[in-house]
This record gives sequence, structure tokens and C-alpha cells, in this order.
Amino acid sequence: MPTIIFDKLATKMDGSVKAAVWSFLEKLNEDDTLPGLHIEPIKQAADPRVRTGRVNQDLRAVLFKLTGEGDPHYLFHGVWPHDEAIAKASTLTLTLNPINGQAMIRQAAQETAAIQTPVVDYGQPVSGRSWLEQRGFFADGLVRQLGLPEEVAARAMAIATEDGLMTLAEQEEGWVADVLLDLAAETPLSEIAAKLDLDTKPAQKGNEDDTLIQALQTPAARAQFAFIGSQDELRHVIEDGDFGQWRVFLHPEQRRYASTSYNGPFRLTGAAGTGKTVVLVHRAKMLAGRDPGSRIVMTTFTRNLSDSLRESLAELDSTVPLVQFGQPGVSVYGVDALVAAVLKQAGDAIGPAVADVLGQPHTDVQRRTNETAWGDVIDLAMAALPPEIANETFFQAEYATVILPKRITNLDEYLRVRRPGRGVALNRDKRTAVWGVVAAYRSEARAQGTVNFAEAAAIAAAHLERSGYADPFAYPVLVDEGQDLSAPQWQFLRALVPKGPGDLFIAEDAHQRIYGQRIILGQYGIRTVGRSRRLTLNYRTTAQNLRAALTTLEGGDYHDMEDEDQAVDVKGYRSARSGPEPVYMSVASRDEEAAEASARIRAWMEADPDLEPSTIAVLVHDQRSRDRMVEELASHGVAARSIDRERPLPGKVLVMTMHRAKGLEFSKVVITGHGTWPGYFKGLIKDWDTSLQDEVDLRERSLIYVAMTRARDELVVIAR
Repeated sequence: MPTIIFDKLATKMDGSVKAAVWSFLEKLNEDDTLPGLHIEPIKQAADPRVRTGRVNQDLRAVLFKLTGEGDPHYLFHGVWPHDEAIAKASTLTLTLNPINGQAMIRQAAQETAAIQTPVVDYGQPVSGRSWLEQRGFFADGLVRQLGLPEEVAARAMAIATEDGLMTLAEQEEGWVADVLLDLAAETPLSEIAAKLDLDTKPAQKGNEDDTLIQALQTPAARAQFAFIGSQDELRHVIEDGDFGQWRVFLHPEQRRYASTSYNGPFRLTGAAGTGKTVVLVHRAKMLAGRDPGSRIVMTTFTRNLSDSLRESLAELDSTVPLVQFGQPGVSVYGVDALVAAVLKQAGDAIGPAVADVLGQPHTDVQRRTNETAWGDVIDLAMAALPPEIANETFFQAEYATVILPKRITNLDEYLRVRRPGRGVALNRDKRTAVWGVVAAYRSEARAQGTVNFAEAAAIAAAHLERSGYADPFAYPVLVDEGQDLSAPQWQFLRALVPKGPGDLFIAEDAHQRIYGQRIILGQYGIRTVGRSRRLTLNYRTTAQNLRAALTTLEGGDYHDMEDEDQAVDVKGYRSARSGPEPVYMSVASRDEEAAEASARIRAWMEADPDLEPSTIAVLVHDQRSRDRMVEELASHGVAARSIDRERPLPGKVLVMTMHRAKGLEFSKVVITGHGTWPGYFKGLIKDWDTSLQDEVDLRERSLIYVAMTRARDELVVIAR
């Protein structure tokens, strides 16, 4: 039975032809001798391996047939109208790069043409030297060290600006495009070769076709070419297009991080859209396949995100067992649900851990404290509190980052504890006043038989530290959106898995912290020094949208979770995709805001009748605005649905809060706001300390950044 190899380029097909392509490839996968397929060579083709096949009366597939040992392999390059397909097939070649041994599809004309001018010219080179030459790169190095095709190297060396180099990268595919993107980021040649695994040339096989088949399976090649293992996988590749590429096409860096064994906790950072969650999901699949008896935990901050992780893993590989916590397979939970599972298992034995955290033993840990409880006790103590700390934000942060992690149970302990990084200085009198509120809060919760979420995590951590797990298998824990977790939650995760190789794998981005407080992992026994890496290539968002999103972070003081003195910047982030510039508009009223959003959505749908409405999202600040926007869109003839905890469904435009959109992506996004932003959250600040105002500023920047990076293709921002 033939093997299908799918070229990533072929996923960019029009929706109207997908059914025909699916039928063609399904038949080809079963029997390539079927007469209706018309698998035919091209006379006088540049490569004798090239074939065309009949998709329907008007369309032809372009393929390469490889006849090594065993059944034939067909590399599906794409589908075009009949005459265009014949012309294209006659000039294409599938070859081995002589420098790095990678497989390449090139046009024969490109192999010999002497390119004298760049593809795109954005001005004259400075002092007669191109953009790359000014940075110490030369054509000889690009060809001899990386294997870049000579005509591509010539074009790259003639370009005058970084934007020109990015444009050239868009015109290439696979590892060649990746090399150009890394050059645009001024990455050293040796580092590029290592990132893309270009420095280890694959071994030669018995015949040339076998060598090509092997070359198509290298890490660099697998970012462009996918060996299809089942009809279900083939269907996903065809139907999901750009949105589903993560299932089969992984950048060599992503594949390495997903499969490498680490001698302790590992931390993967990167901007929105760089594929951190993709790596996490692939790693879960790899771990489950490596040891079917292992018990793997995937967790993240919210239930919506954990649901998304579970769905993604099922889509990646439906054979991976998704199980309840404690069973062999992969358990996917929001961190609070994971805490609840541990507390439930503990039962009445939880009492000593409660005493460790709260000072008095009891077993009332299943119900959660009402969110209004802090406000109630603060109101009662208002007269004794300095104005800069008389608010829920201060007490929630103080409780979660100082009191619970340090397991402070009385005033004497609180008077002595260090409070690094809290910003608000507290003398003895102020600490005494603060503790009075904390004691009242705990007393009220105890009377109600409740604990809050942070307390629950701290208690579960204390219980695990006391009892440990005597299970024969460790729990490898994979954490997504780690920047949003609280200190007690990190203590809990640290206690959940024994220290050792592969214990914790953490994906995080300091710029996307929209919940919780800034923490340093080392303070909770999670040390990743020497085991931290950063992804910089964005696969989701166009370069234009990414650039706009990153500007919202400028001026923000973001810090690393590994080193509190190390600032996190956005240097080196770039996108593999290009598109239109974001549209900014200002309106005078809510009615005008809804009218502009509706007009933009209708224009998109009229321009593309095949556009699925659920790939369009309108993002707002709060739930009231969300529900009102759904009604106002309907009044302008746009069918929309409000999304809260439920799974987004097709058929209507989606309207949700920016927080809810975390972890999702859409083809087109409209962002609406209350008042001119940045500045929305600052209006909520009254008598807060300056450090808290800075924190709120960072939250706002991060939230807008998250919202803007949900857009794959087009972004519209409406402010009033």
C-alpha cells in the first residue's frame, strides 16, 4: 500500500477543492494503480520522479513518486488547474542538498538562473553593502555552512532591509524559509544550523530514492513534509488547513523540546503564537507512547484552557488514553481541579496539613470561600488600615505570595517574615493591622466551613509533603500558561511529582500574565537554570499583527520567572507570515462601535463566502459588554453567540471577553474597548500604592497583547 507524504504547501488549498483532494488521496493511499487516478509521468520533465494525477475534470495533483525498498511513496506537492499543473510539474525537482543532505523541492529554472537583483528592494544598501553584509553575513557562508541554495543566497545578499529579507522568506518553504527568518533575526550561522539540525548530514542509503525518503524524515524536513500514517490523519491535514498544521508539521526546535529527556524541571518560554502549547501537547503524546504505564499530568490555570488541552491531545492522537487523575495515561486538569482531586483522595487525613497552613486542624476543605469575603472583612477594618492597602488586591496578593507560601499561622510569625518584591513597605503597626484582617478572614471562613482556592492549593501541597506518593510511577507534570499560576499552586505542583529527571515541563510567557502575581520559581523548589529555552518564531500571527501587539508591551517592566533581576524583552520575535496592517479606529458612542464592528464583519464575509463565521471573534473587556455586543451585532444583521465556559461552536461570529480568548486563535479579530485604552484598568484604581498601579499597568498591557495576538490574519481595534 503506498505511503502518502504531504507537503505543507499543499495545505493552502481552496476550501471548494478539499473534498475532491481527500477522495483522490484516499484512493491513492489504497491502490495507486487504479485507472481513474491517472498517475502519469511528464514528458521531458526536469525530474523523472514527478507525476500528475486526476483530482477531477479540471484539477490535477502534482506529486513525486519514490520507489525505494518496499511500497512506493508519493509526495503530494499540491493541486492546480490542468494546464498550470502540467507546466509546474515539468520544471520541479526533488533533490538532496549537497551541503546538509536535506530534501528540497525547487524549480529547475531556479537551479541555474543567475539572479542579479533581489526579489524585493526596500531602498538602497547603505555604503554599497546589503543588510546582511552590514551584519557580517556573506553568501559563501550561507551556502557552505547552511546549504542555502545559491540563487536564494544571492537574493538574500542583495536585499537592503530586514523587511525585504522577511518578504523573501515568505516566498520560500521549509528549512530554507526558516534559515532566512533566523538571518533576519541576526542569528549566528552556527546557531541556525543547530536549531534546524542542519549540522548533521543524513547517511546515504542504498539507492537515491531511499536516501530521499530518509531525508524527508529529518527534523528539518518534517517541518515541511509529513508522512501520513492513517486516513484520519490525512483528513485532519486536508480539512484543517492552516489551523491544523500544528498536528503534523513541527519546527525542529519544537520537535527537540517535545522529545528530549531533561535532568530536572525544564522551562520553555516564548511570545504568543510561538508554539509552546503545541510542544506541550506533543510531549504528552511522546511520554504516553514511551511508557504506557506512566501517569502523566497536564495542567493549566483555567478550566477552559484545560479543556482546550484535552481536545488538542485527542485531535493529535485519539489513541492516547485520557484518564482520571491517578490512572495510567494522561490526566488533563485545571490546577484547581487537580488540587481538589488530591484533597478528595486525602479525605479525613487532611487535618494535619490544614494545621500546617492555617494554624488549626480541621477537614472542611471541599467548599470554596465566597469571593466577597475579603471585601467584607476589609470594610469592617477600614478605619485601622492605611489607605494604600485597604483594598482586596493588596490582601489577595499578600496572602497568596507571602502568608500562605511561608505558612504563617500567627502574628509573631508575620511580624518576622521577609516580604521581598511586595513593593508596599509595612512597619510593625501596619503588619499588625494586616494580620487582624487576615485573622478575621480565616475565622469567618472556618465558621462557614470553607477555604479559598489559594488555601486549598497550599493545604494540598502540605499534605503531599507530609505523606508523599508511594506509587511505583512518578507523575511527569506538564504545565501550560505557567506565568498565571500562584505561589501556592507552584508549591502544590512541586510536591505532586518527586524531584528527578523529567519531573516538570513548564511553558510560560511573562508578557501574557493576566492573572496572579509575579513569582520566582526557584523560591518554590523549581530550579530551571541551564534548562530554559525560548521560542521566537511566531506561527499564528502575521508580522503586522505581531508588531502591533508587541508595541503594547513597550515600557512595561516584565521580569523572568527564573531570575527576579532579569528583565524579559521581546527582542528576536518574528513571524513566518505576512498580512494586512491592523486597522485602528476611534468612535464616539457605543452604537457607533457596534455599527463599525458589524460593517467590518459583513465586509469580511461578503469578500469570502466560504469564511466560517466562528473564525471571527469580537473581544471585549467584561461580560456585560459581551452580552450587549451580541445583541447589538444582531440588530445590525450579524448572527453572533456569547461564549463563556462553553466550547466555541461553528455557525456564528463569537463574542467573548479577552480573558476567555486566552489560548484560542481566530482568522479575524475585532477588539472593542471601554474608553480610550491603554487606561481602562487605571480607572479602577483609587488610593492604591504606586507599585500596585505599575502592576495594573502591566496587566492591562498583557491583556491587550493577548487579545491582539488571537488574530491570525486581520485585526481591527475600535476605541471610544
